[in-house]
Amino acid sequence: MTDTIVILNPTAGSPEHIRSWQERIESLAGECTVRITAHSGEAKALARRAVEAGFTRIVAAGGDGTVSQVANGLAGSNATLGVLPMGSVNVFAMELGLPLHNLQRCWDIIEGTTVRLVDLPSANGKYFVQLGGVGLDAQVVKETSLAFKRSFGPLSYLISATHIAARQPPKLFIESEHTAVEEGSFVLIGNGRLYGGPFPFFKHAIVDDGLFDVVVFKRLGYLEIVKYLQDVVFSSDIKVPEIEYFQTRQLRITSEQDVPLELDGELAGNCPVDFRIRKRALRVLAPKP
Repeated sequence: MTDTIVILNPTAGSPEHIRSWQERIESLAGECTVRITAHSGEAKALARRAVEAGFTRIVAAGGDGTVSQVANGLAGSNATLGVLPMGSVNVFAMELGLPLHNLQRCWDIIEGTTVRLVDLPSANGKYFVQLGGVGLDAQVVKETSLAFKRSFGPLSYLISATHIAARQPPKLFIESEHTAVEEGSFVLIGNGRLYGGPFPFFKHAIVDDGLFDVVVFKRLGYLEIVKYLQDVVFSSDIKVPEIEYFQTRQLRITSEQDVPLELDGELAGNCPVDFRIRKRALRVLAPKP
């Protein structure tokens, strides 16, 4: 498929590991062009150049961060996003129903004709595909170094979280037309149902309904938040008074403190944050419904 380009982000691992991934992708992609990122953030620029060069299918080979970058590069174009889930976390691929452990099947889907139109959310003008977080999880991302992630994998985030949990959480101010809560300690914003893996945090979320699903942890300490996270994951609906769940088309979060923002697992700045959503604005190659 000469209209297809693969953008491979082999961020973790030894040169031999990276080479083996490259060979695997090239064997799947056949005649297709393959570009490999050399540094963090390059996937967006490669995707943008691919759009300008006339590629109509732009494939993100990596984790959620890579998918998010590629989506930023092709936003506003008629190009279609393909996903080869190769990261340590592939939540957007799970949301789409891609077979995570079968790259050949994922490639068959990329070669297919089923295109799904999904919402394209943004925070301060930066697009993301699956989720955003203001507060605890963004602080964990901020304090988990790349070297630490390479040594401990997904466990590294848990280790960082235990260090952060004893601190006093920030005070976040929430502005939206559809919420009764004006203040919280931690806010999660979902485009789809899943967060952090196969965990349905956002019970009523649909990736093409033009709405954010928002979970606000009210004035809680970090240790209390961790306890309530279990309620969010395992209950069929969120009814505890310490947590507010609502849907909205736009959202603004501010704080008098320096509070970080994460988008699709990558650090993306600090408060204040304005969230907006473009309904069904992203074309994605997906399994047949």
